[in-house]
Amino acid sequence: MSLIKTEDLKIYFRVRGSFTKKVRAVDGVSLNVNEKETLGIVGESGSGKTTLGKAILGLIKPYKGRVLYMNKDIWRMNRSEYKEFRRNAQMVFQDPHTSLNPRMTIAQILEEPIKEYNLNVGDIGEYLEKQLVNVGLGPEFLYRYPHELSGGQKQRVAILRAIILRPKLVVLDEPTSSLDVSVQAQILDLLKDLQKTNDLTYIFISHDISVVKYMSNRIAVMYLGKIVEIADSEELFEKPLHPYTQSLISSIPIPDPYIARKRHKIRLVGEPPSPINPPSGCRFHPRCPFTKDICIKQEPPMIEAEKNHYVACWLYYKK
Repeated sequence: MSLIKTEDLKIYFRVRGSFTKKVRAVDGVSLNVNEKETLGIVGESGSGKTTLGKAILGLIKPYKGRVLYMNKDIWRMNRSEYKEFRRNAQMVFQDPHTSLNPRMTIAQILEEPIKEYNLNVGDIGEYLEKQLVNVGLGPEFLYRYPHELSGGQKQRVAILRAIILRPKLVVLDEPTSSLDVSVQAQILDLLKDLQKTNDLTYIFISHDISVVKYMSNRIAVMYLGKIVEIADSEELFEKPLHPYTQSLISSIPIPDPYIARKRHKIRLVGEPPSPINPPSGCRFHPRCPFTKDICIKQEPPMIEAEKNHYVACWLYYKK
């Protein structure tokens, strides 16, 4: 069953000092996220991943298009419906240091949403102690301040704050990118365990496609504000169709130097174009090694190239 859906979602930001120029951060994205699954969103920095995640949570109002939660447009909900939606849709930010209030203890940070929504948990102190243990922290952390915690401990608190209201959806915006590699693995395993025990739906945003593969059931590849490919995680890695997806996968380091030397790599030329003035046609064509005339002139539609494998590329379009 679909939990959250976007329909032709567009998020534009006006350029300071200009009345006509706009940054097209998200430009016509349609996605469907099913209950209890993990949808990974991967792409380079500046592709619009974080903006899309915030728009799904109602933190940014769309320029055009809709975000549907349980088939209801979140921007047409009344006050009580929207408050319930906000309880059920939470976010874990990239940097736990800046997402936690430095003037509040961990207990105060975790108590705040419980009191706001009048959640019946019995004795709050005992409840928080139990929840801290569930994310790998002890009761002694309740009365510490964020600056007294390590990066991994802060992120565990941030994750607990996101699930403390028992939401249905959690958007994870690069939750491990600011952590040490050894801590990253612990946090990823924690997120998987919490998903099973709390029946959570995840949208997992990252620029690291190998991490996205580990976490996700399905993966959407994003480039310059658009989704260029969507498929099941295993299918995407076994048979990437879009040249951009192929380049991302070919860039994953392989520890065996013999295999690494034999692997064919797709090397991209240049930097991503500006989202203020994106290229005509396919936005990837200035960097694509397979560009044809139609790629320059006309934007490719999203088609189902294989079962449940969607791609926006003229190489697979058949009239």
